[in-house]
Amino acid sequence: MIVVPGAKPVLFYTMLALLEPGDECIYPDPGFPTYESVTRFTGAIPVPARLRMANDFRFDVDELASLVTPRTKLLILNSPANPTGGTLTLSDLERIAELAQRHDFYVLSDEIYSRLLYDDRHYSIAALPGMGERTIVLDGFSKTFSMTGWRLGYGIFPRALAPHIEVLQINANSCAAAFTQWAALAALTGPQEPVER
Repeated sequence: MIVVPGAKPVLFYTMLALLEPGDECIYPDPGFPTYESVTRFTGAIPVPARLRMANDFRFDVDELASLVTPRTKLLILNSPANPTGGTLTLSDLERIAELAQRHDFYVLSDEIYSRLLYDDRHYSIAALPGMGERTIVLDGFSKTFSMTGWRLGYGIFPRALAPHIEVLQINANSCAAAFTQWAALAALTGPQEPVER
């Protein structure tokens, strides 16, 4: 786990570490604009995967599979999704995990909204067999704990990737501010009733 100032550095550093010109990154569309922007910044090719209302704004996994090529290096998931609120099911994630393993690509799972669910249950693809070594989990404190502006996030990385992300973090940001880390600790260990409500 690497703690960073805001959750966006997890996305940025992951893409800098994994993508080279000509690689492909599949991302949800509509989705957070930074997914496509950073893909282009790295020189990689952004490949939008449509989220449709008819499918509850979830990936159509068969359509997603048709977008995978030998140049696919990264798939970005965002569940619950920004801006649609679509939530991937456990079955969706199991099928996506099988795709990732069969085609040998990484998954960046943006889980910043994971506790902002009303009816569904959140599932992380990182918890599925064989996915720990190929999944990066992005999360932070701005959404769940209303700490927008405190700029504190974290990434959970495969052990082989973490040292490279650490070098990017140290050289770009040095560290996350200590007072925000103490505030996050208080948020995590304090009463959770407001979050659940």
